[in-house]
Amino acid sequence: MICFLPCNRLVSALNTTALRFTKRRSLNWPAGDDQPISLSCSHEQQPEPLPQPQQDRLVLRVNNVLTAQNVDQALKKPAQQPKPASRDHRKPPVAEVGLGAVLSRKVVFEKFSVKDRSSVKVASVIHEALCLKEGDEHRPGTKRQLSSESANRTLATVKKRELREPDKHLLGQRKTPPPGGGMVTKRKLRKDLFSSSEVFCRVDATAIKAGKELKDQCVGDTQTIAQRVIQGARTDLEKVRAIWVWLCHNIEYDITGYLGQTQKLCSPEEVIAAGRGLCCGYSSLCTDMCSVVGIECQEVSGYSKGIGHRPGQSLQGVKSDHLWNAVWLEGGEPLRGQWYLLDACWGAGRVDMDTKTFIHRFDDFYFLTEPEDFIDSHFPDQEPWQLLTTPISLQEFERRVFKTSAFYKLGLTLLQPKHWKMVTEEGEAVVSLGSSLPVSFTYEITRQGVPQNDLQGGAPASSGLLTVSHRGMKLRLVPPARGSYDVKLFARPEKATTPFSWVCSYTLECPTPRPSEDMPQNPFLSWGLQPGAGAHGVEGTSQGQGSQVIEVEDGVLELALQTSRPLMVLCELVHPGLDLALSKRCLATQIEAHRLTIHLLCPLRGFYRLSVFVRDYKMPAVKFQNIGNFLLHCRNHPVSQTSLFPPGLGSSCGPGIRTADAGLSKFSHTGALVSTTQGKVNITFHIPANLDLHVTLSTEESSLHMGAEEDSLPPAPLLAHHLFLTYMDSKVTVSASLPDVGVYRLGLYGRTSAEGVYDPLCDYVLRNSCEQRQPPFPTTYSAWTQNRGSVLFEPRAGSLDAGSWVRFRVKVPGARRVAVVVADTRTDLKTNKSRVWEGDVFTETGAEPKQLKLAAVIGDSADMAVLMTYDLNDDERDGTINGNDTNWTK
Repeated sequence: MICFLPCNRLVSALNTTALRFTKRRSLNWPAGDDQPISLSCSHEQQPEPLPQPQQDRLVLRVNNVLTAQNVDQALKKPAQQPKPASRDHRKPPVAEVGLGAVLSRKVVFEKFSVKDRSSVKVASVIHEALCLKEGDEHRPGTKRQLSSESANRTLATVKKRELREPDKHLLGQRKTPPPGGGMVTKRKLRKDLFSSSEVFCRVDATAIKAGKELKDQCVGDTQTIAQRVIQGARTDLEKVRAIWVWLCHNIEYDITGYLGQTQKLCSPEEVIAAGRGLCCGYSSLCTDMCSVVGIECQEVSGYSKGIGHRPGQSLQGVKSDHLWNAVWLEGGEPLRGQWYLLDACWGAGRVDMDTKTFIHRFDDFYFLTEPEDFIDSHFPDQEPWQLLTTPISLQEFERRVFKTSAFYKLGLTLLQPKHWKMVTEEGEAVVSLGSSLPVSFTYEITRQGVPQNDLQGGAPASSGLLTVSHRGMKLRLVPPARGSYDVKLFARPEKATTPFSWVCSYTLECPTPRPSEDMPQNPFLSWGLQPGAGAHGVEGTSQGQGSQVIEVEDGVLELALQTSRPLMVLCELVHPGLDLALSKRCLATQIEAHRLTIHLLCPLRGFYRLSVFVRDYKMPAVKFQNIGNFLLHCRNHPVSQTSLFPPGLGSSCGPGIRTADAGLSKFSHTGALVSTTQGKVNITFHIPANLDLHVTLSTEESSLHMGAEEDSLPPAPLLAHHLFLTYMDSKVTVSASLPDVGVYRLGLYGRTSAEGVYDPLCDYVLRNSCEQRQPPFPTTYSAWTQNRGSVLFEPRAGSLDAGSWVRFRVKVPGARRVAVVVADTRTDLKTNKSRVWEGDVFTETGAEPKQLKLAAVIGDSADMAVLMTYDLNDDERDGTINGNDTNWTK
């Protein structure tokens, strides 16, 4: 700024004792801003050029009034170099010395007397007063605001800090280079200054305590507050920290001033008195307090993505709206001093525009923020204040994704897209973030211009497919309709129970939506195997991470989970058109020591959500934890509802941990599903000697009958006729003869004492595709099951034709006599060389009751015990196979 010095004004200025030093804030370098839901000022400030370093030239001109000799007489050598007072640093400050006479600042100051301190103050006052008077119309809006409100008292009152004894670290003696000039080759990072904010616990506590005491004492003097706040601070870093913490905890954002409802507060005196201020209030007060304690601090003007900012809005030709600070901190070799950015306005809290209130929320992120992170939300008017090796353009700043402080605190990185606006391709768009820490994610997608409570206009959560891994997240967006959408991403530490924090935002444009099917809601935030699944014992799946859509071919899927320890599992299957009762018949789970297998059926086309929960097998008191949510898609050929799993399946199907604990081993069928094309199934395994085994067979119809109220349904068919047990020492063979096409449940139960209760061991799912009806087995009794080693070779069908010859062959260990009894006729069987009892028996017609008994005398007993019975089918009187005789009693 050029100041012309007419003679009459010079004499007036020299004779006026009221002129004093004005505030030197205008000389301070700009500083830094802070947080996402940010605060900004509508001060209409013009871009403020950087102050020149102290080595720059000072040009003095006297407009035909003062000669060079007069200057030498008036201005003796000062104690310190005066700083230009103009807040407009576009041009180096000059004063008229003569017609074209130009002297460097160094040349002029070399003539000053060291002893004469008053003359330099007079010259400085003249220069500053004239600059303030004549150059006021050229200053930025905020600065004009301040001067217009307090210009008279500013010029008439000598500031206390100008009268005090300067700090031993005089600001004028510091050779702080401008940003981008004289910068060290390797920038010292925030983490190089301090490992974490916990190192400031003592400093923070002192500053907060001092703030409360000063407020109670109604202290409003900047110098007193600054000195009290930094008590105990041992370094410049701790002093800056104490001042910044005091600002964040004692000054709130002036929301009424921002809205124009009250006068805007920016000057330090007004801000301290009211306890609130705009961003200019925070920055000016920070600058003054740092000056008091001898720390170089500058104000930085620029743009911010704070209140009123809209993603993608153009800032070209728009006046900057925010002020923050930069401080100069010294460092040891080879990392010497450098500028750091900070923003107390954003560190203090945020504004809720819905309620028009300021919310205190201390945010440490905006203290000495890294320039690479700061530039995402703060763009200075002057490029060097970016403090970046490669500065970015204003256009690039406009396009950058808005990130909150939580984004950086959680160690996130932006993978794609790099800019705020996305456009779908073939109806789909993808967002992905990287993560250096275990983090949980969720998201929110809302349609622009439509209230969120409008279900028809909003975007359902099914519009996105979120998958999370230890390396980050991937969100696949499939908007349901054409239009614009707001997408917000949220995150929190993986094991945290605190609410999710907003981390970044996008805008999604969908010109052409993809025809899509409804996807089920996912209340568990993300799809695929959860990042914390390993901690719960699940190491992987047969579908990888399951983060992609799993196509279910022909409606059948087997999903295997590898486990590090025995686990219990529960599953939930959800489809928009599937009710709860039917969904349970779509799942069968097998629990093994290091493997969980989930068998799944899809009876409908479309998308399914399969959610899996586990807990430690031997810790029943522990709650089940969600470890994975898999998105399934059945495009074609869903299974028939008649082919679903039978009702009543237990949580453990097939051999597994439970059967091993009971002592069962060497299973012939190790899977939970067994299929047959002949209608017959034989399953063998070994059991301990003290185990009493019980087997059941059921299907959907029998389950419905057994669960019905009395007389409401016809009698249930007794499928127990279709099971036959054969014991050979420790080996057991369970034979099933399936009467019809369909799916059956084979249940195994066991107990170790006669008084005990049968405990479930496992279930098998039997699938029969044989259309030929299979007859039942004979009915066995305890004499057969308790006599281990007994084997029935023939006849194995439990229903025989009356009036025909039947060949019997049976092995009964320890038997002294084996006979077949029909009515009053008894036919003894004979043993062969293999100790098998055999013989031909004629089944009489008209026998009453219509049964044939196989009996034996075993051991020392003199009585003949019934081993099993057969039903006689008299064609003349009953032309049906009495395989479901309801009068049978075991």
